[in-house]
Amino acid sequence: MTQRKTTRSKTSAKKRSSRRLSTRGIVILTALLLILIVVAGAFGWKQYTYRFGTAVVRGGTIQVATGTTFDELTRRLADSGFIRNTRKWISYAHSNGLDSVQAGNYTLQKGASYRSALSMFRYGRQTPVRLTFNNIRTMERLAGVVSKYIEADSVTLLATLQDPTVIRSTGLTPATFPSLFIPNTYEVYWTLTPEGFVERMQKEHDRFWNEERREKAQTLGFTPEEIATIASIVIEETKYRGEMTQVAGVYVNRLRAGMPLQADPTVKYALGDPSIRRVLNRHLTVDSPYNTYKYAGLPPGPICVPPISAIDATLAYADPANRHNYYYFCAKADFSGHHAFARTLPEHNRNAAAYAAELNRRGIR
Repeated sequence: MTQRKTTRSKTSAKKRSSRRLSTRGIVILTALLLILIVVAGAFGWKQYTYRFGTAVVRGGTIQVATGTTFDELTRRLADSGFIRNTRKWISYAHSNGLDSVQAGNYTLQKGASYRSALSMFRYGRQTPVRLTFNNIRTMERLAGVVSKYIEADSVTLLATLQDPTVIRSTGLTPATFPSLFIPNTYEVYWTLTPEGFVERMQKEHDRFWNEERREKAQTLGFTPEEIATIASIVIEETKYRGEMTQVAGVYVNRLRAGMPLQADPTVKYALGDPSIRRVLNRHLTVDSPYNTYKYAGLPPGPICVPPISAIDATLAYADPANRHNYYYFCAKADFSGHHAFARTLPEHNRNAAAYAAELNRRGIR
């Protein structure tokens, strides 16, 4: 009897001990589970802040040059106030393989996450720039203007614009090369190379010279390059669109009649001095194929990069409604910027004398 009680007592003790161990195990497992939940939550929150939390505290644009390292970019972003927490920035970049940089023009949005901002630089998600040029007289000027919109500097760009191999690739000559460029606004990437710029301009040139424009040029008896040459003289003669077609018509009429153009802007170009206000007899002696007082026909190429308005105004002379019988023109004596047109030389001489008298009266030499 006593032995059976002892056995039952031992069995009960074992059961109580087993329950205690089981309870302790549950507590430990629960504690471990809670720790795992906390760790996972912390990790998840960290990843959330990286992916969706704010990394960029100030919006703006930044250009990243070719060869820029990730560390250099990080310093620039921090110094410029785009990011504040560089530790998080670097940590997330290294752990997610986003610590490399592609050159380009980038727009940073305020409030952007670490992942979106870093991915933009890693994969080269550039923001295009709007490249605009007009009022261009020389390739030096063109290089200077365009270099403000792309990574290449003006010296490198000019070297490409003057490279005989590059020029030949367009089918043009050094003299007619300015006709390749159609002044306008173009959307390009900041990393556009000088060679890429010329290729883009070739495409834009070919797109501009569509069938309609080419038919008008053919009607007038000129190539697109010759039309650009006439237009370049027209824009140097007048800025009034209402007169451009008339001025172009004078030059077309003179060419058809075998008369020299006698265009003052070409003499200024030959002398390399567009600032000359009054072309005198001594200027007309310059020996240059661009001196249209000395040499008949069109000069070898455009004397500037003509705008679309001047090209289209020149082509408009193909319309019979715009035809006229003027062979001469000169600036009006009222200095309005408009011109007096004439059919005969005596009529022109009277107009020219009136203008010359006003120049003298104003002391313009």
